[in-house]
Amino acid sequence: MPSNSVLEQKKAIVAGLVEKLKKAQSGVLVQYQGITVEDDTKMRAAFRKAGVDYMVIKNTLIGRACDEVGYGAMKDKLNGMSAIAVSYKDPVAPAKIAKEYADKVETFEIKCGFIDNEVVDANAVKELADIPPKEVLLARFLGSIQGPISGLARALQAVIDKGGEAAAE
Repeated sequence: MPSNSVLEQKKAIVAGLVEKLKKAQSGVLVQYQGITVEDDTKMRAAFRKAGVDYMVIKNTLIGRACDEVGYGAMKDKLNGMSAIAVSYKDPVAPAKIAKEYADKVETFEIKCGFIDNEVVDANAVKELADIPPKEVLLARFLGSIQGPISGLARALQAVIDKGGEAAAE
């Protein structure tokens, strides 16, 4: 039986993870087995740069935190060497970075995730990762708006030009 100090430490870890999960917009649960130290260091740096918390925590502690937050469906995926990445600002960042390394490292695997307080499977996480960056989406949107407006401007200019020629004759 664990000592009281060990139990208190574990309770503190679970409480801290619960707070992070409650504040997070999204998160990804991964199996990090087989990743080299070099790749792991690069991945952690990428997560940090994107403002994502990446944590390797025991499966039982992640499971307890998931129960408290309402992500009980994630518990089925808690086997092997698990880690969790959560983002508070960019809901796509954990999925993009995790997918990048899942594509590079054969044994690194996306298990599941959550977004908008809903648990999603690995396929949904991968689809989320394939969404273009916000800047690209905004540029596409503005381009689609600009097309009809510039067409209208050319049509109006053509009417003005024709009206001007008819008056000159």
